[in-house]
Amino acid sequence: MKETEKTLELLQQADTRLVKAASSVKVLSSVAWSAEVMQDFMLNWRRKSRHLPIVEQRKYASQQVIDELNSVMSMTNFDHPIAKFLHATAASYRDAAVMLQNCGHPTFLELSRQIYGDHDSPVVSGGVLNYQLAEDFISLTGDLHNSLPDKADDHCLTPFHVADVLKKEADKFFGAGKIDVVIDNHLAAKAAAGAQRVRIRGETPFAQHDVDQLLQHELFVHTATTINGRLQPRLKSLGLGSPRTTCTQEGLATFAELITASMDLSRLRRLALRIKGVGLAAGGADFIDVFEFFLNSGQSEEESFQSAARIFRGGKVSGGVYFTKDIVYLKGLFSVHTFLRKAIEARKVEYPLYLFIGRVTLGDVLHLEPWIQSGFLTQPTYMPEWVVNRNRLAAYLSYALLANKLNLSQIKLHDFGENVMPEDQEVNSSPRLSV
Repeated sequence: MKETEKTLELLQQADTRLVKAASSVKVLSSVAWSAEVMQDFMLNWRRKSRHLPIVEQRKYASQQVIDELNSVMSMTNFDHPIAKFLHATAASYRDAAVMLQNCGHPTFLELSRQIYGDHDSPVVSGGVLNYQLAEDFISLTGDLHNSLPDKADDHCLTPFHVADVLKKEADKFFGAGKIDVVIDNHLAAKAAAGAQRVRIRGETPFAQHDVDQLLQHELFVHTATTINGRLQPRLKSLGLGSPRTTCTQEGLATFAELITASMDLSRLRRLALRIKGVGLAAGGADFIDVFEFFLNSGQSEEESFQSAARIFRGGKVSGGVYFTKDIVYLKGLFSVHTFLRKAIEARKVEYPLYLFIGRVTLGDVLHLEPWIQSGFLTQPTYMPEWVVNRNRLAAYLSYALLANKLNLSQIKLHDFGENVMPEDQEVNSSPRLSV
């Protein structure tokens, strides 16, 4: 057997062991709060009783899985692109498992920061910090958001209706019966997607734009990349939603909302407000402090609870330990958008497709590119229309790349009113519409 064949056989063994070990490390479901926690808190809150929510922390207990992940790391600790992918993925799951063993303790926060970053980490290398981006966005859009029509009445769709719509779209995109859509009253997010099931948060009113966003974000990105990864014949771990891929995955899914015009201003502001909420928790705020921040920012009581719960799940509601995952949405969006623009600049028009070969990071695309081109890793089976139509995507990214060269700080809105009419033409100070 050739040395290369021995190496590939070793990598295949490591891949199989990794998939089996990682299957029990489920971060979000492990730190999820029961529906009763919100019910009890809201009951007290509406009675003017400021009681912190009572949460029973469930700690991950399987040291055997952690040992197995360490073993996979040891057998893939050598200089080979796929070995490095397997090693990094195993390390990501190992760190997540240790984090879950330490719910409510400082080690939980330390590992959360290591895996997802924090409010004071940079958006891209050497760039603006997450909280600075959030503050700038909130400031920029504040007056604009307040001037737009109130969309509160739009939230009239039930979770059952939303689940029915998503189920029909899933059947059309993936094939009949391949994806189940269910109602889950324990979700902090509005939805969560896997390879076989999409969960919709119960007891929550939805708007039509929520449905459009969930379709693009959950089904056409998260579910699609997971299934594509599982369909890989030689590297099944590409179907794992490893914590290390979270930033790219959420960024790609949020970019999908944006490029399909499914994103609205309220949604983007919510992502920025979450970063502000994480920053408050970093400053020592407790759950009620963060809850009130979201409430004062215009969110409903129920949504403010869910937003605060996202930050304190796995942490301490009294403050000091919190969960940093919510910083990845804007960070991921800007990272993916920047990556795709630089890819177009480098004439790498195939990179958007490569992001769908499975659950990958932006760096994985670069490192695994030769293995995709050789056919060792297969092309994605399921891709949304905006990826399939590379011509349109290239047009958008090329335009975005060129538009980025304009320095907006040197341009004022009133500049567009200068010299638009001949100097000898008199301007009517009271213009009338001509019919």
